[in-house]
Amino acid sequence: MTIGVVLLFAELACGRTPLDERATGTAEPRGVFVSAGSMTVARSSHTATLLSNGSVLVAGGMPGGSSDCLGSAELYEPKAGRFSATGGMAVGRAEHTAARLSNGQVLIVGGVECQRPFKSAELYGPATGRFTSTASMGDRATWELATETLLPSGKVLIAGGTDYTTDASASKRDLYAVLYDPGAGTFPVTGSLNVDRVWNTATLLADGQVLIVGGADLGLATAERYDPSRATFTPTGSMTVARFNHSATLLGNGKVLVAGGGNYSDDELSSAELYDPATGSFAVTGSMTIARKAHTATLLRNGKVLVAGGSSGGNVTASAELYDPETGTFEATSSMSTARGGLTATLLLDGRVLIVGGWNSIGTLASAEVYE
Repeated sequence: MTIGVVLLFAELACGRTPLDERATGTAEPRGVFVSAGSMTVARSSHTATLLSNGSVLVAGGMPGGSSDCLGSAELYEPKAGRFSATGGMAVGRAEHTAARLSNGQVLIVGGVECQRPFKSAELYGPATGRFTSTASMGDRATWELATETLLPSGKVLIAGGTDYTTDASASKRDLYAVLYDPGAGTFPVTGSLNVDRVWNTATLLADGQVLIVGGADLGLATAERYDPSRATFTPTGSMTVARFNHSATLLGNGKVLVAGGGNYSDDELSSAELYDPATGSFAVTGSMTIARKAHTATLLRNGKVLVAGGSSGGNVTASAELYDPETGTFEATSSMSTARGGLTATLLLDGRVLIVGGWNSIGTLASAEVYE
């Protein structure tokens, strides 16, 4: 009898199985990527949102080989391990944002219609499997590549982004942030960013404030915090290096891990740093095993951060690595089955991470895989 079988019998005798641990997120990840089937259509620059029932809503994106954006959406069912079509959006869109509201609905905002940015928004209802239009973002000009952050109040902060306009009067409105109110279904303006940002990150801190970090044009080192109680943005400490298209992940200790991204020369970065909300400052931590930007970063149930995919050395990569907050270091883990840019990563209720779609030198991808 092998050691693995002996351990399994021991767990069964205690009334606990590996599946029980997976469901509660207590099992140590095996550190491998396995196939999760394929979507009904290939897509990149889409969104993937975990629903209250544990399934994942994948919406919109670019199909590749066409100037049209996708209006279709589908659901991934972790237990069945397959995708199935659900209701479609009112308009096709890519590079939009999505956030699950307190009532379980998913707010889809902005993006591009693959030829022009637009500011419409819609809601997905899991109970009906349908999208319904909601109010647009009014006069706000920044509805592509913005960030969307669910606040403790149930409202949603939309900040940053670009409209790619040459109209100087319109570009000034890029500083404005709006707050979606689910009760009223409106997007009132809520303060103004101190710096015009795109490809920035927005991270909800433990105290309910939102940390806005970096961004383009050509890379910013500055950061600021949004205070919902005052509806104000206040500058905080700057990073040690300017970066955009990076990742920002709230750790279990309350600090924020900012990793990779591009710089002024549009080169990828391997460096990483930690933001400490208590001091309002950034400090260097260990570097990634490779330089990368436009990657994903997911906090695992064991406190580590899974970094996957993106661009490295000008090429899309399949590599992945783990950041350990206790040691402040990154180490390589197994690679994905295929290189992916424009991918999404979603932490499932059972502690696994769902990787969906993206693109590489072969084209736009319909495939998906899970890290377990």
